[in-house]
Amino acid sequence: MARDRNLFKKLVNRQLDRLEGLAPGAELGPEGALAAELGASRTTIRAVLAHLQGIGVLSWDGRRKLLLRAPRPGDRFDLAETRPPLAQIEEPFLQWMLQGELPPGASFNEAELARRFGVPLGALREYLIRFEPFGLIEKRRNRHWVLNGFTRDFAAEMFAVREMFERHALPLLVAAAGSGGRLRPEVAAMRDAHVALAQGDDAGLAAFPALDAQFHRLICAAADNRFMLDFSRTIAIIVHYHYRWNKRDEQRRNRAAIAEHLAIIAAVLDGDAPGAAAALDAHLATARRTLMDSVLWNGDDAPAGDARA
Repeated sequence: MARDRNLFKKLVNRQLDRLEGLAPGAELGPEGALAAELGASRTTIRAVLAHLQGIGVLSWDGRRKLLLRAPRPGDRFDLAETRPPLAQIEEPFLQWMLQGELPPGASFNEAELARRFGVPLGALREYLIRFEPFGLIEKRRNRHWVLNGFTRDFAAEMFAVREMFERHALPLLVAAAGSGGRLRPEVAAMRDAHVALAQGDDAGLAAFPALDAQFHRLICAAADNRFMLDFSRTIAIIVHYHYRWNKRDEQRRNRAAIAEHLAIIAAVLDGDAPGAAAALDAHLATARRTLMDSVLWNGDDAPAGDARA
């Protein structure tokens, strides 16, 4: 039911976007056409129209639907209200794992975590279950979970999939980030966020793990493939959780990664597919080497170079 409400609110916002620029008195099309435009059922569209009628945006009498006034900012639902439950959990969970003191082997209670994040217990449990096949989190009795590490072999397999997905998605991102492309504003905003971190002080680099996750998610989003997008979300948390326990050269590593991201972004915005591919390959090679060389793995006494230094 919560998922249906999120969809309803998202569709209300999208319909308001479509009404921008129309003059009062403009007539909306039939419900079937509106449903096709928004990719929703007629039942949902009727609920959207009823809501807009209720807040005075339009009048609705039989088949006739007239715009009464231009949409106002207060007519829209907040972004947080339109995000699906799992998306609402992802950001606070990432911050909790990366900024807290939760070494491998630490345990936590799912009910306490749900209260901390202000999310339903069932939604949190559904989110945690996705990490079990990867070995990062293990379910125990009485709603407790344990954070684990994983092996070098697992990391090698994980990176092989990451490389395959991102190399497939990158040309699609180049196409979608062209002049007037649907993802160009997001890629440009991603560039600006990276430049801000690059020009800031080292203290600001604490924000990099979350930005890194957003960057790699944006690449996969271009493929419009739910499996790729879900994998990119999961791998970001796994990788950065392991980086969390290696502070050696952390600022240097983050600044180097920012520079590599910016090289990819520049090529994408220029429409340079070969250049973007070369920059992505260089970045993936660095990321693989960094993880394999610097993390305390299951079965190891210490990572290369002493990760606790």
